[in-house]
Amino acid sequence: MKNSTVIGIVLSLIAVLGGMMLKGAHLSSLLNPAAYMIIILGTIAAVMIAFPMSELKKVGALFKIAFTEQKLTSREDLIANFMEWASITRREGLLALETRVDEIEDSFLRNGMRMIIDGNDQDLVRDVLLEDIAATEDRHKAGALIFTQAGTYAPTLGVLGAVVGLVAALADMSDMDKLAHAIAGAFIATLLGIFTGYVLWHPIANRLKRISKAEIQIRLMMLEGLLSIQSGVSTIAINQKLSVFLTPTERKKLKEKEEGEVEQKA
Repeated sequence: MKNSTVIGIVLSLIAVLGGMMLKGAHLSSLLNPAAYMIIILGTIAAVMIAFPMSELKKVGALFKIAFTEQKLTSREDLIANFMEWASITRREGLLALETRVDEIEDSFLRNGMRMIIDGNDQDLVRDVLLEDIAATEDRHKAGALIFTQAGTYAPTLGVLGAVVGLVAALADMSDMDKLAHAIAGAFIATLLGIFTGYVLWHPIANRLKRISKAEIQIRLMMLEGLLSIQSGVSTIAINQKLSVFLTPTERKKLKEKEEGEVEQKA
């Protein structure tokens, strides 16, 4: 879990707890079971009302995705593979790639390769793979939306918790010290609601969206590569076509790597 999500959460805790200490607030005031019940249990209840159980069952997997580094296919390696496959195809034909299919780990790329080897029409291949990409993107959006909504509900529940706490505090105003302590405790719910909503749930939702976007870009790159191989384009053309998916820095590194390999062969 050595990624920016973990580091960000640790820094946010340091910021909030450290800020409270600098302001003279006692950390023991955070030990408010009623506030945790209203915020945590209330957020869970609201999310369960908003989403079907079939989607909520994936929350554990979504947490794992957000808190671990995702091993996506390297775009540079992908270009190198497509250049190799394009070279084989131009020399020996598409059927020569049949022995390479089982070596492909990515299921999307493997299925696409089988489709072009089987001789399916290019429009059909494009339509099927684009539908697969669209379905994947929809699933990712549904997962991220759970955390987005949790981030919306939590701060509002924090206000509700504060109101509940103030009602309880103002019910007995005979002891001013006790009243002040009760009012301070009432606002702990607001603190928890804002913290969980804007420091946990919304950022996790944004991270899931970023991970999804990166995966979709890889799949679009795979699609273009597969269609290029099916069209019989040259290795140089496929390199130029797929390089548009790289950042300027990645293109520069790829070019330097290719030049180095050419010098070694020479």
